[in-house]
Amino acid sequence: MYKLFIFMFLTVLSTVSAQTPIFKDKFDQTIKVLNFGTFHMRYTDDATSVEFDENDAKNKAEVHKIAQLLAKFKPTVIIVETPPSYNPTLQKAYQAYLQNPKMEIKDPNEIELLAFELGRLAQTQRIFGIDHKMGYNYGIGYELAATKVNDATYENYMNLATAEEKKINFDQLPVFEQLKMTNHPQYLDFLINVNADMLAYVSTEQKFEGADEAAKFYQRNLRMYSNLNQIDLKPTDRVFILMGAAHTAFFNDFMKRSPKYELVNPFMYLK
Repeated sequence: MYKLFIFMFLTVLSTVSAQTPIFKDKFDQTIKVLNFGTFHMRYTDDATSVEFDENDAKNKAEVHKIAQLLAKFKPTVIIVETPPSYNPTLQKAYQAYLQNPKMEIKDPNEIELLAFELGRLAQTQRIFGIDHKMGYNYGIGYELAATKVNDATYENYMNLATAEEKKINFDQLPVFEQLKMTNHPQYLDFLINVNADMLAYVSTEQKFEGADEAAKFYQRNLRMYSNLNQIDLKPTDRVFILMGAAHTAFFNDFMKRSPKYELVNPFMYLK
């Protein structure tokens, strides 16, 4: 019976286009998700950071214009990159902002600048954090890249990425263009590569230091995804997720395969 199923599966597969679904893999009612990546708009100890003055009035105005565009998604739930243990404080701060959007926030980050304003415009009432911190050695790739047992793939890739970054001159782009680039599929793939997959090319003989370090980053994102899945969401909910773009990249992959969620293209709104 098993062999017959495999034969039938391969027969069907050979007669359809690679773009045509071969079986149903989504629930009849899926939760719409706008998964939006950002750079951190305040100090971060992440390996990737962007020069951004969060107290500059022009920057704030630009971010609020982007919030106005994304608010057209009309989310019923907002998810941000703070740990669940912070939720009572987060929700209190959000409600205070809804009551007084002109309130002074010292050194606001992307949550206060973008998520709060988007939620106010969309009249979203529910907001939750899903972050999960884990130790992770960002520098292990450079530490191991020079060992004689490794090929030059890691170093060559990092050199290529650095050269391309200089061409783009990311920090000099307007905020709107920065966020468009941050959410480009190629850039999101790059973030998974540079944070995790490239580390599989570096190790010492009969050890897996790079791969094991990359696994920590995968584990962190899977735990964050698990935190999301513990939130009570209904098929009628519309979920806006705002996180550092490396997490956005992982969540895109998770959600594409999930029967529960349906990703909405952010570029539908970035016009």
